[in-house]
Amino acid sequence: MVYLILGAGFEEAEAIVPCDLLRRAGVEVRLAGIGGTDIPGSHGIPVHADCAAEAAELTKADMLILPGGLGGVRSIRGCKPVLCAAREMAQAGKWVAAICAAPTVLAELGLLEGRRATCYPGMEPEMRGAVMQNAGVVRDGNFITGRAAGSAFAFGLALVEALCGAETAARIAAQVVWNGEEASHD
Repeated sequence: MVYLILGAGFEEAEAIVPCDLLRRAGVEVRLAGIGGTDIPGSHGIPVHADCAAEAAELTKADMLILPGGLGGVRSIRGCKPVLCAAREMAQAGKWVAAICAAPTVLAELGLLEGRRATCYPGMEPEMRGAVMQNAGVVRDGNFITGRAAGSAFAFGLALVEALCGAETAARIAAQVVWNGEEASHD
């Protein structure tokens, strides 16, 4: 089971795409809203969460996912139960994943010290202690980090692979006809 944290102003693609891909793989994903269950995204798309993050038993999950979006990340930074869960899960060797601006939260907690990671371009100075990689998705131990909304599919498939294996991730990628190709231009 996975908890995906939604704070007001979260980046919709970075939350919904990984959630969708994980659910296609048969993973139970619970959307946990900070401060309630009706959470507005950064582009005005409201999402109804399954539960409030503050009331959820976050550390019982196999994985914790933190999407980006500056407002959402600000909400995460202000939510002690989520910060404590990220620290406890990381120390227990459970999966902790973050994309875009959210890896900076993990860096602030000291969890990425000496680990390879990526984040939204320009936020690298906030990734103190991390060994920055120029990649869309980076997996190092029990941490998975993603660059930005454009990496949402690759990030989501990396989460599927971590929880369900490479074969399942390849099956889901084929189902959604994703192969990582870039757009062509005339």
